[in-house]
Amino acid sequence: MGEIGKIVQAPEELVAPVNVPPEAYTSPEYARAERDRLWRKVWLQAGRLEDIEQVGAYITFDILDDSVIVVRASADEIRAFHNVCPHRGRKLVDTPAGMRNAHASRPNFICGYHGWTFGLDGRNTYVEHQADWQGHLCDGLADLGKVKVETWGGWIWINLDPEAGPLAEYLHPAASMLDPYGLEKMRPRWRKWVVFECNWKVAMEAFCETYHVSTTHPEFMEFGQFRGWSRNQGLHSNIGYEAPKGQEEDSGKLRLGAGEDPRLTTADMQNFTWANANTNTTTTLVAVANRLKDELPEGTPPAEVSAYWIGTARKEDEARGVVWAQVDPQHTAQAGTAWQIFPNFQIGHAVNNMLCYQARPYKGDPDKCIFEAAVYELYPEGEAPRTEWEYTEPADWPPVLQQDFANMAAVQQGMKNVGFRGAQPNPYMERSVASLHMNLAKFMGTGAPRTY
Repeated sequence: MGEIGKIVQAPEELVAPVNVPPEAYTSPEYARAERDRLWRKVWLQAGRLEDIEQVGAYITFDILDDSVIVVRASADEIRAFHNVCPHRGRKLVDTPAGMRNAHASRPNFICGYHGWTFGLDGRNTYVEHQADWQGHLCDGLADLGKVKVETWGGWIWINLDPEAGPLAEYLHPAASMLDPYGLEKMRPRWRKWVVFECNWKVAMEAFCETYHVSTTHPEFMEFGQFRGWSRNQGLHSNIGYEAPKGQEEDSGKLRLGAGEDPRLTTADMQNFTWANANTNTTTTLVAVANRLKDELPEGTPPAEVSAYWIGTARKEDEARGVVWAQVDPQHTAQAGTAWQIFPNFQIGHAVNNMLCYQARPYKGDPDKCIFEAAVYELYPEGEAPRTEWEYTEPADWPPVLQQDFANMAAVQQGMKNVGFRGAQPNPYMERSVASLHMNLAKFMGTGAPRTY
């Protein structure tokens, strides 16, 4: 059965409260089964197009036992191959110690064991003593194994299942809802990764709902207390905030600060966000927010403060060659603040920046994962920084993310407690958690959430 046949078909399946059994988070058997039933069946985000701009540039992407090479084979063609020599099974490209993945540029790939050589199209171009095989190394037997690869949103996506359906079908409706934001035009401001002591699902769930904000990040409540929502979107889900009438844009990432004087609270929120999260804003937005008190009179209605702040920042960015996407406020309200792309990628989108999370299992250990986060924004042509994936210990991440890390580690331990009866996500604000497990169970054949 294709992956599209394994999605939640009706949103009403997720309206009622559910109980999510802990086996998906803690069971070694479940973690082992994920390799074949999940990771080898779904589309996975493997990197950015700007990471392989020149012909011969490549990156690797690992998921449990599998490793993939993605290479720019020509100016307009990207190919992906299993990172394994078909001769004796040696990995073709090793990941340097301490690095998230390998990346470089080369005209071909040469196996370090016996020298078998492969072109950028995956074809074998050299075998020492090839005649010894008596003419049997033909029909692709000596070539690299192909992996399905497509692109969307500026990302490279791979699928290990040769029978997988097209990426566009898999990403529906997330892609069409996110296309207006021009995500492919953004470039990373920073990219961090860490091996963390929790299951990959615990990591993703720490960021796919707003129910935790008032308790985990209480300092943000000073700047507004919009109620959050979460919606199932078939295989995927999205989250967002309700916003007052006339401030629909505030239901997206570019939110106005609440309080008696939104000129001041917006500046406070922007400064706090930049210093403590380094996400969801830009230097332009911060700078304009800090001038609101001087450029608008006291008593300016919130809707007017919001329009002036966003409009001024947009114009100032445009003057330096940074053109924001134009998105209708009603679309913003529907798109929300982030999309959870099944199974393990989250895109927190805005018209001029985005925050993305991804988590993967680490060596098949249900108690560990590779957790990654990256912040992107728009830059003038040719001025985007060249960022690398930086391994960062948990204590060195921005303070707000450390608050989430504390929950992630504690949840992983708590789920093993004999008294834990399974997760009970909020049906309105944490529906993305139920959505993940409802769809996950259809791939795994076990662990389906139970309706009360």
